[in-house]
Amino acid sequence: MRRLGFLLRPQWLALFVVVIAFAYLCFTVLAPWQLGKNTRTSRENNQIASSLNTEPAPLISVLPHQDSSAPDAQWRRLTATGHYRPEAQVLVRLRTDDGDPSYEVLTPFAVDGGPTVLVNRGYVKQGDGPGVPPFAAPPTGTVTITGRLRDAEPIMSGKEPFKQDGIQQVYSIAPTQISQLTKVPLTAEYLQLVEGQPGGLGVIALPHLDAGPFLSYGIQWIAFGIVAPIGLGYFVLAEIRQRRLEKAQSGSSTETSGGPDPGPNAEEPAAPLTAEEKTEQKLADRYGRRR
Repeated sequence: MRRLGFLLRPQWLALFVVVIAFAYLCFTVLAPWQLGKNTRTSRENNQIASSLNTEPAPLISVLPHQDSSAPDAQWRRLTATGHYRPEAQVLVRLRTDDGDPSYEVLTPFAVDGGPTVLVNRGYVKQGDGPGVPPFAAPPTGTVTITGRLRDAEPIMSGKEPFKQDGIQQVYSIAPTQISQLTKVPLTAEYLQLVEGQPGGLGVIALPHLDAGPFLSYGIQWIAFGIVAPIGLGYFVLAEIRQRRLEKAQSGSSTETSGGPDPGPNAEEPAAPLTAEEKTEQKLADRYGRRR
């Protein structure tokens, strides 16, 4: 156990905490976050692809009542007959079309024999000035429209609705919020008009059917969560091996030195003789032996 005592040092304890916390986040937060985005993107791609090959259905067959909801029918094409309610029209800010700033126009649509649904009529590009650009009003009277059913967007925090030029403006397509602002009951989902519809403006293009990198990112975070503890174990083993090697080298150096230090009373080795001292030593030895 003494060999592992270094693991209790503050720097090693801190390293353990960091690695464990990182692995925990990889498995519980980061990987599920990316895998969840991949699941939602794949689901949306499948719904869009299915809608392209499916004939439009009556809206009242999917949303028969005002409080009806159809979260599994997103992107499905639906048809509805009724009339627009332009007095409750709303603009959505901070949108783009081909990189250009724009607004999206939302107008409630009262379905004959059915609920009132919010309709995204399309976009209008923002002009050079600060005001709202002019755009066509919806047709009056009874019309039949076709659009794609869309889920509500989350309300953007920190961005409060306001009125400008007499038009209510919001930052998200959230029928619940818009219903509170306009005092018009709306279904939970909304319709996004397809091309060539009465009251339609700039057509909002479908997103690309691309799953994106979310699956690979999720797998990478899982791999990071596995590799981090393995890397920590490798460093621990390397430290143990290094300590063993240093201990072995210390023991071998003690043996080759001929034992312990002789101490202060031991005789010091004689200094080497100079040339003159060597000559005198030879003469002394020669004449001394003769005597």
